[in-house]
Amino acid sequence: MRNSQRWATLVPELTVSNLETSLAFYCNLIGCSVRFTRLNFAYLELGAAELMLDATSEDWATAERRYPSGRGINLQIEVADVTAIRDRLVAAQVALFRPLEDCAYVQATAIHRQRQFLVQDPDGYLLRFCQPLPSLA
Repeated sequence: MRNSQRWATLVPELTVSNLETSLAFYCNLIGCSVRFTRLNFAYLELGAAELMLDATSEDWATAERRYPSGRGINLQIEVADVTAIRDRLVAAQVALFRPLEDCAYVQATAIHRQRQFLVQDPDGYLLRFCQPLPSLA
């Protein structure tokens, strides 16, 4: 856990339809730990990644909520063992949005590689879990 008095510089807050269902997904299947909770809210950590789940923020809604939530975005989360997370999801019969694959992203001086898969959480938020692979020069 990072400094317990601070949080990451970017922490997505996801409005969820059922906090208990979301906590079961994020903690039991993904492997997040709960940093703190309050009524209808949880602050989660997974390595250096941080995420907030909120079941009460309807007054913050900019439009009617419909499944899937978070249309047009995916949250990339770097993890130590992407295959282990994928295996837990598959064992729980959670459908993957994209299978586990190795991808390369070209930058000016290097080709960065990562192993990744995509899955939707119970509210339909699209999550991309990735693990860095050695870069190519």
